[in-house]
Amino acid sequence: MLELIRGQRLPLSSITHSSSVEVAFDIQGSLALDLACFGLDAQGKLSDDRYMVFFNQPESPCQSVRLLTPTTFGLSLAEVPAGIDRLVFTAAIDGQGTLRQLGASRFRIGDVGLPKVACAFAGEIFAEERAVMLVEFYRKDGAWRLNAVLQGFNEGLDALVHHFGGEVAEVPPAPAPAGHVSLEKKVAAAAPQLVSLAKKAQVSLEKARLTGVRARVGLILDGSGSMHNQYKRGRVQEVVNRLLPLAVHFDNDGQLDCWAFGDLPQQLGSITLQNFHDFIDTDHGGWRKWELGSRINTEYRVIEQAIEFYRRGNGATPVYILFVSDGGIYDSRRIVKLISEAATLPIFWQFVGLAGRNYGILEKLDDMNGRAVDNCNFFALDDLHDLSEEILYDRLMEEFPGWLKAARAKGIVA
Repeated sequence: MLELIRGQRLPLSSITHSSSVEVAFDIQGSLALDLACFGLDAQGKLSDDRYMVFFNQPESPCQSVRLLTPTTFGLSLAEVPAGIDRLVFTAAIDGQGTLRQLGASRFRIGDVGLPKVACAFAGEIFAEERAVMLVEFYRKDGAWRLNAVLQGFNEGLDALVHHFGGEVAEVPPAPAPAGHVSLEKKVAAAAPQLVSLAKKAQVSLEKARLTGVRARVGLILDGSGSMHNQYKRGRVQEVVNRLLPLAVHFDNDGQLDCWAFGDLPQQLGSITLQNFHDFIDTDHGGWRKWELGSRINTEYRVIEQAIEFYRRGNGATPVYILFVSDGGIYDSRRIVKLISEAATLPIFWQFVGLAGRNYGILEKLDDMNGRAVDNCNFFALDDLHDLSEEILYDRLMEEFPGWLKAARAKGIVA
């Protein structure tokens, strides 16, 4: 893969001959960032506000620019109107902070599902800026070219809109369906200590356009010996706390199905707003007493058990499973087979590596070929506290919307 440097320009034809292009961003650190694409005219102005594509307006009128996930854009360059001369991709801080707080980040550009070039950047190239022009596509002599801009901007998203000649207007939220109770109110009534998490989860759900989605939510926890310190420090309980607001939103029963695994899997009780606060230390006698056989990893057994559980009586209701492991993966061949076969089922698998190193096949499942749909995602954390709660929710919801769309198109989910 070609690595670009800041300010580098090159013809898009040197990367791909396809007019269908993906632009994906992997931005690390504790900042909450909003990504946007501005379609500008020959004077560098946003002459048509409909060509500002972001979470509240996820596609342009002709669908030539689309926000596929909170961090990925899809372009159909042959469909971009002649009046649009530049496509500028930006990121702006939502909340406090400056761009110098960015971690090791990058963007990738290429064919759909096949990046061809990448560009790395981090906070050290910025100072007090709160927004950045990341990369742009521009027309020259009738052809598209690419510029790795990476230029900081002193203000946030509203200032970027003004800079490009647009007008800032509040976009009203979609009206709630009759009888709908907000996530914040649901949580506040039974577990006020989770209200702050519920507010942050709601923002991510709105960005990902998931507020009207109903699904079941499952949690699979690595109970192997190497995870002992994560349980003892309360990190696993924090995973429960952070995932529960999503379960309350998606599931009419507000329940989080839960399993743990060592050599053997064990289905635990359902997690609810009434029992969550000490679930890890109390359910089935607490985590030290869970019946997991030897405390080594045998992932495929718990995957089999979860698949069978949701296969029975679930119909076409979507299922979101968060699978937490610190690595040391056993029997990769069986895992690949199970996840590949499960692509025809209404189950999305979000694998998260926690405080480990050897994640093996879990890091590669997202890139497997031959599946009905891409039914999984993976990211890793050295510590749960490495990401703010806002960023964590964004990462957890990163590929779920795309899977839902693909699974609906295939008739896998309702």
